[in-house]
Amino acid sequence: MTPEAIKELRKELACTAKELAAALGIEQKTVFAWEQGELFPTKQFVDKMNALRAAGPSAIPRKSKGASPVKSLADPVLWELFRKLLAHKKLRDDVVKLAAGYSDPADEE
Repeated sequence: MTPEAIKELRKELACTAKELAAALGIEQKTVFAWEQGELFPTKQFVDKMNALRAAGPSAIPRKSKGASPVKSLADPVLWELFRKLLAHKKLRDDVVKLAAGYSDPADEE
């Protein structure tokens, strides 16, 4: 994939280099190096970028800037999950194990 193709992909996905890097699980500086032609993505990353292109802009995880986390509380899916977590101990235990592999957003601020 050429540097121009990577820049075009970011334009199609309406994302920053940082957002593309996060979606690919790499550092932002790597995306910049690809765009400058200093490095070139391996087939693994070309395939991932093609999958992102096929999925469209919604495939890019985005952090809302300055948005209140309280707005998330309006999501009915969140409350459905919460009710299930309260009702099913095994589900709650499984989620605790799964969540251990994710960073706490409060630590990232």
